[in-house]
Amino acid sequence: MRSGADNGQGRPKPRVLAQAPEELTRGRLKRLGEGIGKVVYASEHWVVKRERSPSEIVALILLWRALRKLERLLPGRWGKRLAARPARQIRLLRLVTQAAMAVVPKSIWFTTHVREVWRVYHRRNVRGEALAQAHLAGTSIVPERICFPPTRVRIGGWPGWLTVSEATERVETTLYQRLADLARAGRYDEVERWLERFLELRQAGWQRGLFSVDAHLKNFGVIGERIVLLDTGGLTNRWREIEGRLAYEDVVAQPHVQLGLAPLLAKRPDIARRFDARWKAIVNLEVVRRHWPAAPATGRAQ
Repeated sequence: MRSGADNGQGRPKPRVLAQAPEELTRGRLKRLGEGIGKVVYASEHWVVKRERSPSEIVALILLWRALRKLERLLPGRWGKRLAARPARQIRLLRLVTQAAMAVVPKSIWFTTHVREVWRVYHRRNVRGEALAQAHLAGTSIVPERICFPPTRVRIGGWPGWLTVSEATERVETTLYQRLADLARAGRYDEVERWLERFLELRQAGWQRGLFSVDAHLKNFGVIGERIVLLDTGGLTNRWREIEGRLAYEDVVAQPHVQLGLAPLLAKRPDIARRFDARWKAIVNLEVVRRHWPAAPATGRAQ
């Protein structure tokens, strides 16, 4: 059995195909999910993505800022329900926000804070993708990527079609959802095994000179027995950023709560305690330095 820590040294670089897989052109691709910067569509085994426009990204930033403010103002579960709106409602709200941006003066909605959030997101996204291509392409740490000549595919929803030249291996589910399903079924031994694989995967990334400052469980996916990184936006090889994140980790008393595992492990506090202890023993400056391919100089990129 291959563990999540397998770094895939022997796996090939991204495959180049003479044409796109037939399943991408046979029917209409299903809208699978979305993030701040992209929308993902899927066939049975592959996913393609549509990059969002800058105005869409800024509209989402404005929307989430507004939802967080309302979440704090509304009592009890009303605020939580608002922040957990289904994707369809979020898309509608995003369209309304984007339409309002077209008529409201830019000086009002494009505040200094929004501008800085946009810049940080864009910088991290571009740099994270570049680092992943340089250090992780062809490994089992990320889904396999294939390239082919530009091909028009049909998609569900707007704009109805896309022209794509690459696709990525489809994951079965996010790591968080897999853990939630196992906890719901009472299969806590498997929950603990997947959490250990997650820690092994993080160490495999450090061995390649990369650290994720945004290691949320929804940023990782499951393919068979593998855990793979889905969102590369949090990747860095800059030691100053790594030290800053690890300094924050030092003061986190219960890492499982920070990762959103509290409701999943509510019935098994023993697993929560063991995971917290393992996390503290591994996610720290000494262990990261030990795994790093070369001894890093403080404050310098590797």
